[in-house]
Amino acid sequence: MAGGKWRRMINAKHARLLPVLLTAPLLCAMAPGDMSVAAFLARAASIERLGPLALATPQGHQLKGEVIAAGKRYKARIDAERRAGRKTTSCPPESGDVSPDQWLSHLRSYPVSVRRKVSIYSAFDALMKKRYPCPA
Repeated sequence: MAGGKWRRMINAKHARLLPVLLTAPLLCAMAPGDMSVAAFLARAASIERLGPLALATPQGHQLKGEVIAAGKRYKARIDAERRAGRKTTSCPPESGDVSPDQWLSHLRSYPVSVRRKVSIYSAFDALMKKRYPCPA
């Protein structure tokens, strides 16, 4: 009898955890680069006071990872378009970089009202279009 009571209590606990367990994959399913500009800027602001050391924090690594992932997705798309003989949205050089200040300045150029709707990947793409337009 006591064993049945424990089983019911454990099952009740698991039943309460089920919604959390079912939503966890959705939270983890967000691809790198899909973070919104608003979320990125909020997280960046929380570590900005550390200056150059901000990149050494776990949150700094995550933010850097978002930008790197967006850059890799962008490059893969541009390379695929070139291989397919299609016109690309921008014409960047094979190598290059964007300073953190340039990147943050670009993100801050988005109106506050749209920052939640724009992903880091889309913002990266827009920056490349602005910096490296294709010749007419």
